Amino acid sequence: MSETTVAVHAATATPTERKLSYGEAVNAALRRCLAELPETLFYGEDVALPGGVFGVTRRLHREFGDRVFDMPISESAILGSAVGAAMLGRRPIVEIMWADFSLVALDQIVNQLANVRYISRGDLAAPVVIRTQQGNSPGACAQHSQNLEAFFLHVPGIRVCMPSTPQDAYDLLVTAAYSDDPVVVIENRTLYSGEKVPVRVDGPVAPIGGARKRREGTAATVVTWGAMTDRVLAAADELAASDGISVEVLETPWLNPFPDAEVLASVERTGALAVVHEANVTGGFGAEVVARVAEQVGRLRKRPLRIGLPDTRIPAATALTDVIVPNADSVRDELAEWLR
Repeated sequence: MSETTVAVHAATATPTERKLSYGEAVNAALRRCLAELPETLFYGEDVALPGGVFGVTRRLHREFGDRVFDMPISESAILGSAVGAAMLGRRPIVEIMWADFSLVALDQIVNQLANVRYISRGDLAAPVVIRTQQGNSPGACAQHSQNLEAFFLHVPGIRVCMPSTPQDAYDLLVTAAYSDDPVVVIENRTLYSGEKVPVRVDGPVAPIGGARKRREGTAATVVTWGAMTDRVLAAADELAASDGISVEVLETPWLNPFPDAEVLASVERTGALAVVHEANVTGGFGAEVVARVAEQVGRLRKRPLRIGLPDTRIPAATALTDVIVPNADSVRDELAEWLR
C-alpha cells in the first residue's frame, strides 16, 4: 500500500465513535483491516473458530471466511508462511499467542522478515504484522510473563509498538496493517477487558511514530510505555498529592521509530529523566532511552533513573510478583527518593 493511497484514504474517511474496551478495539481494527485491504490475511493459533484464547478475535472467521484461519502450534510455520505470503503480495496479520512463544521463530523474524527488502534490492517488501501480547498476570509464571520488546527493537528493519489505551490499540494496529514495513504490535492481556471508552473508528490512518503527553509536569520527565503507563500516571498523581512534586509523563507507544525529538524537548524543559518499563532493567530499552538523551542533552539536574523488574524470573505466586513488578506505590516511592 503506497503512501499516496494511505493519504487519499486519510483524506476521505469520516471518523465515528464507539464505546469499546481495549480488546474490542483490537477486534474492530482487525475487522477494518480485513474489510479495507482485500489482500489481508489473519491467522494464528486458535484465532478463527475459537475466537482467540482471550476472545479478542471473535466473529472474524464468520465474517471473512477463509481469510481468517487457525494454524497448528508451530510459530516457525506461522511466521515463515507470512514472510512468503507477503513477498507474493499478501498483507498477513499473524498472531503469536504469547510473546514468549515468538522465540521459537526468531530465525523467521530476524534473518528472514527483517531482510526481505534489503536482500531483494528493494524489489520486494514484507508487510507483515505480528500481533502478540506480553506482561505479567496472576499465575502466568516465567514462560508466559516475559517482556521482550528489547529483542525486537535490536533488529533493524522491524517497527515496534506497544499501545496502552483502546484508542491506540485501534489506531496502531490499523497503521501497522497499512505499513509496508514489518511491524510487531505488542498488546497486554491485562488490558483486554478494561473499561469501555469512546474510540474513534474508521477515521484517517494515523502516521507511524509519535509520543503521548499523558501528564504535564516540571520536576522531571518520566518516559513509559505499554501497560505500565497507567501505573506511572497513578504514581505521578500520588507524588503530586503527597509530596507536591509534579512530573511530566510521556508515553511512547511507538518504540521504533522512537520519538527522540519529543522526549528530548521534554527533558530539556524539566532537566531530569526517568524511564519506567515492565521488562527487567538489564538490557531493557530504557537503557537506550537514557543513552540517547545523555548523548544529546548537555547537563541534567539529576542522574537518570531506570525503573523495571530486577533480573529474575517471574514467579507464579502473586504475592511474590507483587514485590518485584513495579506498581503505582513502588514507582511513586522510587521517584520521590530520586527527586529529593
